[in-house]
Amino acid sequence: MSEKNVRLEVMQFLEKDVESLIKKYLIPVDTIWQPSDFLPNSESDSFFDEVTEIRELSKELPYDFWVVLVGDMITEEALPTYESWLMDVEGVNQVENGGNSWSKWVKHWTGEENRHGDLLNKYLYLSGRVNMREIEKTTQHLIADGFDIGTDRDPYKNFVYTSFQELATYISHNRVAKIAKKNSNKQLGKMCQIISGDEMRHHNAYSEFVERIFKVDPSQMMLAFYDMIKQKITMPAHFLRESGGKIGTAFEEFSNTAQRIGVYTSKDYVDILVKLIKRWEIDKITDLTDEAEKARDYLMKLPDRMYRLSERMKIPENSYEFKWVQPAIVK
Repeated sequence: MSEKNVRLEVMQFLEKDVESLIKKYLIPVDTIWQPSDFLPNSESDSFFDEVTEIRELSKELPYDFWVVLVGDMITEEALPTYESWLMDVEGVNQVENGGNSWSKWVKHWTGEENRHGDLLNKYLYLSGRVNMREIEKTTQHLIADGFDIGTDRDPYKNFVYTSFQELATYISHNRVAKIAKKNSNKQLGKMCQIISGDEMRHHNAYSEFVERIFKVDPSQMMLAFYDMIKQKITMPAHFLRESGGKIGTAFEEFSNTAQRIGVYTSKDYVDILVKLIKRWEIDKITDLTDEAEKARDYLMKLPDRMYRLSERMKIPENSYEFKWVQPAIVK
């Protein structure tokens, strides 16, 4: 039987548990927070006073902070790309009999994720510290350009990717929250912190998907993990571009900015890999083929080498001038 058919069989076998995992990791619409819970109420007489407060507090936050917050928001706003990609994964069926449990997971997960971009977008608009039209053009480019994250339709690789990516976004939003609070912006800090909480829940869900696959198809799951890490996880922000630029031209400077203020660094990348290796107990998995054993050896040795490389990386001290945020506007 081909690897593709085996993966489909495994997805069909695990589908019986997806409904319970939805209840475990996702929160009902009527219960979960909504963006309006954290934003000024436009129906209230105090609306303009609250907007004024947001604008005043925003003046205390530095240029690099706004660049990172904008990049995080744009990445969240490109959600249509992520949903359409996951809907095409082998084993996810949204057509027959109203769709299967995997497609239900993707739709409900998308519903939760959609709130993140909505909240950050509205906040940035009210802050008066950024060029919203340039941001909107970058967002449209990111969606229109699409992306290839190297997973094809393989569920194993896609679940490795989402396990990694959700933890990375948790780290980024959580660090942004801490910087906002340090600069006396408790409201923005709380917003980013609650978004990071969603990302951690989603990370735990996708990580459990992988754990379950390891139990029924350990060798192929190991090889999928190996393949994704060897080619390196491609962040969605990798494809960022500003108006007039080519695909990906804004990513390096965005990444430099995030590293410079400690929001997401090359060391964090390796830390996530280590956490996944420990979470999935890669060193304890048995019944592996010779090829999968070699893949395991590679994964176990890789972090030390990557830590050494990360220590030698040098980040430019000067900020790049993005069209999203004008240096003259903020500190």
